[in-house]
Amino acid sequence: MNKKTVRDIDVKGKRVLMRVDFNVPLADGKVTDDTRIRAALPTIQYLIEQGARVILMSHLGRPKGEVKPELSLKPVAERLSELLGKPVKMAPDCVGPEVEAMVAELQPGDVLLLENTRFHPEERKNDPAFAQQLAKLGDIYVNDAFGSAHRAHASTEGVAHYLPAVAGFLMEKELNFLGKALEAPERPFVAILGGAKISDKIGVVKNLLGKVNALLIGGGMANTFLQAQGYDMAESLVEQDSLDTARSLLEEGKGKIFLPTDLVVADAFDADANSKVVSVDGVPAGWRALDIGPETVEHFKSKLAGAKTVVWNGPMGVFEFPAFAKGTVAIARTLAELEDAVTIIGGGDSVAAVKQAGVADKITHISTGGGASLEFLEGKTLPGVAVLLDK
Repeated sequence: MNKKTVRDIDVKGKRVLMRVDFNVPLADGKVTDDTRIRAALPTIQYLIEQGARVILMSHLGRPKGEVKPELSLKPVAERLSELLGKPVKMAPDCVGPEVEAMVAELQPGDVLLLENTRFHPEERKNDPAFAQQLAKLGDIYVNDAFGSAHRAHASTEGVAHYLPAVAGFLMEKELNFLGKALEAPERPFVAILGGAKISDKIGVVKNLLGKVNALLIGGGMANTFLQAQGYDMAESLVEQDSLDTARSLLEEGKGKIFLPTDLVVADAFDADANSKVVSVDGVPAGWRALDIGPETVEHFKSKLAGAKTVVWNGPMGVFEFPAFAKGTVAIARTLAELEDAVTIIGGGDSVAAVKQAGVADKITHISTGGGASLEFLEGKTLPGVAVLLDK
């Protein structure tokens, strides 16, 4: 990674405006999963130890530019305070005289959390005047929100035009793992793609084909590839308008793309539907594919055996339904058992699947950004990264 990090600048006594990804699930005014808060702790603790005045900003949910009390970051400030073992002050807004006064009172080592940046419509519009108001609060800008780095918003991209901008440790870690996988992977390099739609991942497939030794495709997107090969997928989710694209990708990826050979099909899209295993040429009328079958699992396992770098994005089936989670869980466990391999998982659903399989601690790197990791795998430049200072 050729971007400067917090280690490369002097932060002592400075006001450090830091973008974090505290877009966490809430219930009854409490944080129900603090993974993203914990992910930002190393940078926050480093800044506190260095005697910086820390001003944190984040979005939460989709308030659509309006103040929605249920999407306040107050519960996050409480949880962060518990994790840091010190009080975290909560600002009533993210800009304005009252917030500026609170920032002016901060002592070295103090932490202030600004209110949800998306309470302002200007945030998503990347409005320069709003970005300047945010920038007024700091001397240095640190972006540690990889999960939002693919969006050019005021708090992720705009602010960096007015302050020296560097990466936090989480951002550095994400860029290092994903960057090395794409630029200089240890081989064999295998990618696994799943999820519902091929249209979301056409760019990823194209970019990866030139880099991987094998590309394993499961989940709903496999149905479109199978139908493109001439199989009747009955009621399965198939993107009719992507069939030509699927055909050309199969042609381009000959010998590299591997599709399911059998499927778990159901007579309804339902957790309690009747299900059975069929080969890809035997999907019965009125049924739909909801998972990869046991033969496919073994086939994919054989392709993963001996892999040195594995990138996985998207589940192998409708894993929210236990009856159709077996393929995804089997792949998660296979990755956990690979020896000497760098395993990288990106995307919310794959992350949830790995946790569900109980193997999250055996994966080398679990990305905090679904959309961001996808765009990175596509070879796109992320706006929130592009604006950071080069080393």
